[in-house]
This record gives sequence, structure tokens and C-alpha cells, in this order.
Amino acid sequence: MKKPFPFSHLPHARRRRRSISSEKRKKSMAATAAGDAVAEQEQLLLHLKLAFLAREAPACVLALARKAGGGSITPHVQNFILESCTGNNAGGDQNCTYATTILKRIIAEAELSSDIVIDGLYEEFGQFMSSKSNNSSFNRAHKIHKEISFLSPTNDNKLVSLIARLSCSINMLEGDTGCSLWPSSLFLSEFILSYPKIFSKKCCFELGSGVGLVGVCLNYVGASKVILTDGDASAIVNMKANMEMNNLCVKQEGSQLLKENKNKVQCKYLSWEEASESDLWDCRPDLVLGADIIYDPVCVPHLIRVLYMLLRRGNNRGINNVANKEETSNEFSSSATEVPVAYIATVIRNVETFNCFDKAAADAKLSVVNITNSEAPSSLLPYMLSYDRSSVQLLKITLLS
Repeated sequence: MKKPFPFSHLPHARRRRRSISSEKRKKSMAATAAGDAVAEQEQLLLHLKLAFLAREAPACVLALARKAGGGSITPHVQNFILESCTGNNAGGDQNCTYATTILKRIIAEAELSSDIVIDGLYEEFGQFMSSKSNNSSFNRAHKIHKEISFLSPTNDNKLVSLIARLSCSINMLEGDTGCSLWPSSLFLSEFILSYPKIFSKKCCFELGSGVGLVGVCLNYVGASKVILTDGDASAIVNMKANMEMNNLCVKQEGSQLLKENKNKVQCKYLSWEEASESDLWDCRPDLVLGADIIYDPVCVPHLIRVLYMLLRRGNNRGINNVANKEETSNEFSSSATEVPVAYIATVIRNVETFNCFDKAAADAKLSVVNITNSEAPSSLLPYMLSYDRSSVQLLKITLLS
């Protein structure tokens, strides 16, 4: 008996099957595109929030707000700012002026572009203005609280891996440079978080620590000991307060609390001009760090002398580091050797000053290698539009044998 011709072999059936398959692909692609759009919107809003908490310049915050709104500060973005930014005014008095400025600029721009301004923004702005007029401390504040959020290098900048809470100077031009947050400090922090195995289980010593951001990052990646130093007494006071704000132990060396606490961070006064061998007797670091410390030709000889003493004294610890050599060999070579290393991030603002440092280092038998391109850190602060990573150079310094 002859078998019936399969229906599925008919041309119109095949066309229908292809049509159904094509429709499914289109729906799948549309769903994927919609999901990507939602994810991108969430990321843009996250960047906006983090920029606000980091107290980025108002122009930078507004630029992110426009980007999140597709070109304008839409009511949806305004609601987000109200609920997730200004509504959580961490830092109190010091940050009220900042929040007021942001709200004023957003309202002005929305009104100018004939966009809708939600009532909540007017109400919030009015409350801030009322609080400011009733509290004179707003006008006397010299510090501002910042939250620097480092995004995870392994999650496409969608997750926050570390938040550093810092009290910083409002205006670095007033001479309070030791309490300011410099680009090189941000770059060095990104470097530490990008290469955690280099710093894990190592004794780390920082020169010119300022607000202490690098110390927070070193503790996060598991440094065995963190010593932060600065030659400005007021910077030391602020640095200790910042360590406490981040729940880090800042007790004096030798105290039982410090020995028992896993957060081993010390803050010390150190004047490069007056530093002696005895001052650094107990400091035998595996790694020496510094951010924006090459700025004055007068200070260069003292800086080189301190670097030489630290790297030479640290060299005595070489035998102790051999045990960790195998464990860290997958990182670049500087971390897989027993020789102490210094990492200095700097912005070359004056070529003559840098050349002075380079010559003094050579005279002191110190090797200075620029590793900015070869060992570039991940970009963990994409929301900080004021942070120009391209201006920072990363130097690796070792003692020549």
C-alpha cells in the first residue's frame, strides 16, 4: 500500500514553519534588547548615585543625570535623585550645602528646558534651604564626607566591591592638601584592588598617606600590616578619624588590641626631612607606596633618602618572603620576588621636578621603571568624571644590587 505524502513536506507548511521560527527569534531578540536596555539604565542610575555619594562636582553629577535620562533630566531621574541621593544625606551638615547645590542646578536645568519638575524636588530644596538658614555651621564647614565606591573588576562594573568613607577638605586650594583626595591616590587604589595578590599577606608602608584611602584598600585585600604616614599633623588627625569611620583599628603599635584585631592599620607622623634610621628601625616593609609625593624639588632629596632607607631595611626581610613566592608567582614579577618594591603613582605637573627625582634616584642606586601601560589597573571608578586616569603615571622602584 502506498504511504500518504507527509503534510510537512508541502511547500506552504515549510514556509509556515520558517515564519513561526523567525517570529520566535524576533521575540527573543526583542526580549534580549529590552533586558539589555533595562540593565544599561540600572547601571547609569547606579553611576549617578555613586557620583553623588562621592561628592563629584555638580557639573559631573548633572552630566550623569542627563545620560541616565537619555539627554535630559526626566521626572524618572528626578525621582531617583530624590529617593536614592538627596534623601540619604549621609554626612549631615557638611554635605547639606552640596545636596542643596545639586537640587538647585537640577531644578534650574529642568525649568530652562521646559521639562516637568516633580513637586518633591521643590519640597526637598526648600527644606535644605531652611535648614541652612537656621544653622550657621553649614557655612563654617571645612570638610565634606565622601563615599568612594570601587566597582568590581570581575562583574562588568555592575557591583560595588568596596566603599571607602572619607572626610576630605572642601577646598584644596586653601592649603589643606593633606586632607584632599588626589587622582594618583585613586589610581593607586585601583591598582591595589586590581592586583590583590601582590599586597595580600605583605607589610605595606605608605608615604604621604593624606586621607588614608590607600590604607583602606590595602586592608581590604588582606595586607598583613599597613603603616600610613604623613608629615602634616592635621592630616594625621583626619586620617585616624577616617580609619575609625571605616572600622579599622588605629591603636598604637604594640597594643594588645592591634595584635588581636584583623584590621591592622597604623597612622604615624613622619617628616621626610627629619626621618632617621632609628625612626624606621621597626619598619621593614615588603612594599612601599606613595601617591602624588613627587611635587617639590626641595623635598626630592629627602624623599629619595627615605625611600632608600625603607627599601634597604626591607631587603633584610627577603628570606621571609620566599615562602610566599610560589603563591604570588602568577602576578607580575615584582610581587614574586623577595626584593622590596616601591609603587608610586604620580601626575607629572612639572617635568623639571620629575627629572630632578629621576636623577636623584639614579644617584642613590634606585631603579625607576614606568609600568603605567604594562600593568595598568582596571577602571573601577567609571562614574567619577572628574578623575582623569590618563594623567597618572605608575612607577616601580627597587634598590639596585
